Amino acid sequence: MNDNIILDVRDLRVHFPFEKKVIKAVDGVSFQVKKGKTLGIVGESGCGKSVTAHSIIQLTAQSAHMRQGEVDFLDRSGRIVTLSKLKKGSREMRAVRGKEISMVFQNPLASLNPVHKVGEQVIENLLQHEKMPKKEAKARVIEMFEALGIPDPAERFHDYPHQFSGGMKQRVMIAIAMICNPRLLIADEPTTALDVTIQAQIMELMKKLQKSFNTSMILITHNMGLVADMADDIAVMYMGKIVETGAKLQVLNNPKHPYTKALMRSVPVLGMGKKKRLEPIRGATPDHLNMHEGCAFLPRCDDCGQMCGEQPASVQVEDGHWVSCWRMEGSHE
Repeated sequence: MNDNIILDVRDLRVHFPFEKKVIKAVDGVSFQVKKGKTLGIVGESGCGKSVTAHSIIQLTAQSAHMRQGEVDFLDRSGRIVTLSKLKKGSREMRAVRGKEISMVFQNPLASLNPVHKVGEQVIENLLQHEKMPKKEAKARVIEMFEALGIPDPAERFHDYPHQFSGGMKQRVMIAIAMICNPRLLIADEPTTALDVTIQAQIMELMKKLQKSFNTSMILITHNMGLVADMADDIAVMYMGKIVETGAKLQVLNNPKHPYTKALMRSVPVLGMGKKKRLEPIRGATPDHLNMHEGCAFLPRCDDCGQMCGEQPASVQVEDGHWVSCWRMEGSHE
């Protein structure tokens, strides 16, 4: 594992049994996260982004089965921990989750306990992982609240979640995730249900904290604009597979996979003019229970050919830029 890499995911496969069939939610996913950098995982709802993230820290549902793959993580002591080999409830997994790797979930309303004060919910991580006195832990939480722009932090420490707005609840979730200064932060749709102004504030706060603590980040989103602003590298995901990955400018300025191109055409661009219309991706995402053979994007692709009935391999089109598409190999031209 390269010293510049903090997380290395190789051939991850997570399946959910359903009646007599199997849902292949994650089907052979591989990617790396660099130290201090942000990887944006982008794709439509249901493509497997969140299951991938939950699998890394073993927060998947009981019905999920990790059929294959390895997840290697470089902890702060410089030790490589193979997370995929740890048991969900093991002491070592609990030591990693929340301290070394933290997660910001997309729904703070469901993630915060309504009967506990917000300060107590943040301080829990410090008491669990840092073993510091409660007075010192409380002071650190108040300091974090202040850094996150929560007004009157000492007073708000004692408030309940229902006394916070949606944007403020998400700031509390960021405080819970960042209070132990994790090496890796996973942000799963962190601005869902927030208005545009608050979205921008939340992402600006996350960038500020990431820079202060030199934290690596996985940003999971369907928002290409958010990825363009936040990410250093991009992985485009479709139906459980990564179809294109590379540095941000490689993917955004020179998209190769038809799905990536379709996503780009569906995003509004400043100054695009009144005559140019957004192009929605035709069709709908396939049914996981009735997947056809070959490329999953075939039914929606305008550039498909005879070879697309078979699953394409990943091809390097330029240094660090990989695409899974038969067109890249010239197989049906």
